[in-house]
Amino acid sequence: MEALISAVLGDIVSRAISVVVKKCREQTTANEETTIEDNLQRLHQLLLRISAVVEEAEGRCITNQGMIRQVSMMIKQMFRGYYLLDSLKCRNNKTDEEEVSLSSFAQSKFNPAKRFRRLSSNTQIESMEIGRDNSKKLKQAVLVLESMVADMKEFAIFLMSYTRMYRQPYSSYLFIDKCMFGRQIEREQAISFLLQAEPLVGGNLGVLPIVGPRLIGKSTLVEHVCDDERVRNHFSLILRYRGNDFTHETAATFRDHCVIKHQNIASGKERSLVVIELLGDVDEGAWKRLLQTSERCTAHGSKIIITSRSENMLSVGTTQAIMLRCLSKEAYWYFFKMLVFGSTDPEEHPKLTSIAMELALLMGGSFIGACIVAAVLRANLSAGFWSSVLREVRKYTQNNTLVSGEYPEDHMTRYVWSIPERLRSSEDRGLFLIHHSHQKGPATHGEVPRITVVDLISRTWSTLPRGKFEVLCWRSLIPPYYNYMHYCELVQNKNTRTEP
Repeated sequence: MEALISAVLGDIVSRAISVVVKKCREQTTANEETTIEDNLQRLHQLLLRISAVVEEAEGRCITNQGMIRQVSMMIKQMFRGYYLLDSLKCRNNKTDEEEVSLSSFAQSKFNPAKRFRRLSSNTQIESMEIGRDNSKKLKQAVLVLESMVADMKEFAIFLMSYTRMYRQPYSSYLFIDKCMFGRQIEREQAISFLLQAEPLVGGNLGVLPIVGPRLIGKSTLVEHVCDDERVRNHFSLILRYRGNDFTHETAATFRDHCVIKHQNIASGKERSLVVIELLGDVDEGAWKRLLQTSERCTAHGSKIIITSRSENMLSVGTTQAIMLRCLSKEAYWYFFKMLVFGSTDPEEHPKLTSIAMELALLMGGSFIGACIVAAVLRANLSAGFWSSVLREVRKYTQNNTLVSGEYPEDHMTRYVWSIPERLRSSEDRGLFLIHHSHQKGPATHGEVPRITVVDLISRTWSTLPRGKFEVLCWRSLIPPYYNYMHYCELVQNKNTRTEP
């Protein structure tokens, strides 16, 4: 009898302690949620102010390197802030769904109460730890942006002293896919080098290397630099070298292998700018001979921009090289979100925003991948369809064993996925193999294939060619207006099953 009374009292005391601990945890969680909500609102307000200053700065001809670095820091913190804001909102939505699921689990009569209490307790502790971590990150982001905003008055005064850049009509830059994204600071660095006066003694020819992996935007950056009005007024001639080997080049043959991109006879100056686009390395001896010959034949103040995928080319410059890398995950998410949602408010579609964030992480910073997937998603704003796209992108990444942030080589055989929900029947399912990729200039607009990768993914094309055929991967809407092509093949795969 005494043992029974002792057990009952022990159970009552245990339950009482559990109730007290639960109430304390609920109060702590409520306070943390209140703090997080306040900081989220504060972060949103700060981001609006930072965005306004960044937009104004991007519209000014800034020449001071310190100012350029400060704008770069603002842009980086702005992207981080928006990424944190969206990720916390997505995580909160996921947490709510998990709580509903957990509540349903608790009400099931097939689960013992003790097992549920243990599970519930572990879940609450994990949720509290995640909440504290999020609260810490949020507070740090708010403090950084507040400090940046506090110093913004002096920056704004200096900013107003720079002239505004020429803006194209509103309709041409209203959409993000018609603008060069994320390379504004690199563009100003390149322009600053080109406009800088060379010393009268020493080397006469300034060389700027721009290095980065394939499809990272080297040609796009150079094209925007050469199209800038300041650069066109500074040089009387802008040339593009069409070769890829300097071994047997002389000053005469080199000039024959160049095409004129821009000519400004009215400038009265003889300075020239030569753009050299290479795939890899060049022979060091041949490069030095060509450089020495060019220095004797060109006017003082002439410049060279040389682009390459090889980091060995960093040493050929007379100034600090520009290294182009993949966008940070925060900047890439900002770019992808704008492409996918456009004028639609992402806050009205929290589930779609969560799926889009996962897609952005999977695509590894690919500009072309973002444009293709965004075009597919915009056609159907349903969570089920977006989830199916997410599953197929995961398969694509796994099948091609891509490392996040790296691009596949042109000669690699790769897969193009398809959307299972759009198939007429499971028997029609197949794999699209990409055998190689290449790009063509804007002069080939009439020669590009009619079938696009988006057609293959969504199966909107009624009849597909048999055997190997060419498809249009993506047509760039910004200079240099390249068309990116795949040479691919449809391989029937009737045994492939759709994931549940």
